[in-house]
Amino acid sequence: MSDPADPSAGAGHAAPAPLRRNRDFLLLWGGVGLTLLGARACVVAYPFLVLWKTGEARDAGLVGFAGLLPNLLVQLPAGALVDRWDRRRLMIVCDIGAVLVAGSVAAAVLADRIGLAHLVAAAFAESTLAVFYQLAERAAVRHVVPAEQLSAALGQNEARWRAAGLLGQPLGGLLYTAARWAPFLFSAVTHVLSLLALLPIRTRLQSEPDGPRAPLVAELREGLTWTWRRRFLRVLVSLIAGTNLLFQVISLALVLIVRENGGSATTLGLVTAAGGIGGTVGALTGMRVARRVPLRAVVAGGTALWAVLVPVLALTGSPVLLGAVMAAMAYVGGLTNVAGGVYQVTITPERMQGRVSSLIQLLAFGTSSFGALAGGYLLDGLGVTRTLGAIAAAMAVLALFAVVSPALRHPDRAPEADLPVGEPAAAGYMDAV
Repeated sequence: MSDPADPSAGAGHAAPAPLRRNRDFLLLWGGVGLTLLGARACVVAYPFLVLWKTGEARDAGLVGFAGLLPNLLVQLPAGALVDRWDRRRLMIVCDIGAVLVAGSVAAAVLADRIGLAHLVAAAFAESTLAVFYQLAERAAVRHVVPAEQLSAALGQNEARWRAAGLLGQPLGGLLYTAARWAPFLFSAVTHVLSLLALLPIRTRLQSEPDGPRAPLVAELREGLTWTWRRRFLRVLVSLIAGTNLLFQVISLALVLIVRENGGSATTLGLVTAAGGIGGTVGALTGMRVARRVPLRAVVAGGTALWAVLVPVLALTGSPVLLGAVMAAMAYVGGLTNVAGGVYQVTITPERMQGRVSSLIQLLAFGTSSFGALAGGYLLDGLGVTRTLGAIAAAMAVLALFAVVSPALRHPDRAPEADLPVGEPAAAGYMDAV
């Protein structure tokens, strides 16, 4: 039998339809894209709303901490439940919950009854729903596209995420300038539209279980054991966790830089939009670069470039230069996310997609909540310039570790027995330098 993922398969094997004609993929892709657009609009609104209300960077950091805390607390159980529950139904429930949360913030701001505790609770609830939603979608993608189109689909997903930042954050700034409640109402509307996109999907978004399911704790242990034994993946995710923690401080510092130089929420949105452009280009070119450059080199070189660029943020108040720096940094992030995402999804057995993805998200983003919390105190205590200098030094240490680490010289490969029928083994572009 010919392998459907093999381009040399026999002439009788029909080529799959392009992704732009795949109805269920487009519905899933578009529905998630709408929720990301609404979420990115609120990314600008939250810190400005807190600073408008209290004037304290530490309060903005506290809300950021609450929004990122579910990455630490909810990821593991969410991953196991995504492997058990109907993924389409779960995404629909998350959309409904997000409408209620965003709507409550919009109503409170409109009535001038907003409080810090409400914003903290809303950020935590919204992020918790997003964890379930995004894990379900990531595990579902391989069920709506053929195996040979998985890399292209994940690349388009990364580009979608970047494009949401490109469009959503400037839009959020404009909406916030028009009315402080408007970004949150917009987020609620995008979740309603996402719900309408999910309802017509026909494909079942998970495989039928082979037999009775193990207890939840046993399944969590299985996912943890499987991931821990992949040494390359384990060290790679640890590096990404370190950079993600640092980027939370950078993001909050960027808000202060724009604000201290007389910029508005719209200015911040435009600066971050430049990052969206860079990230989108990185995502769209990610697979081409990854076929030629090993993942280890992408991570080490990208982290070194970040270490060089971070101090530039502290030395300028020009929105143009800030946008250029953010675009360059996001370009590297787009490359890394596509290459690493394809690698992880490819080597992970289907029955463990939710659990492994959740564990990786926990390791990669769980520390980010502490970065947001610590960032507020660092910026209040040290100021922007010295804080970003310390961040640049930490980036340089991580880049050096990526270069010298022996674990990153030998990528993990999934045994053929772990792969679904027709699923290719990990691609050769992950070979060591």
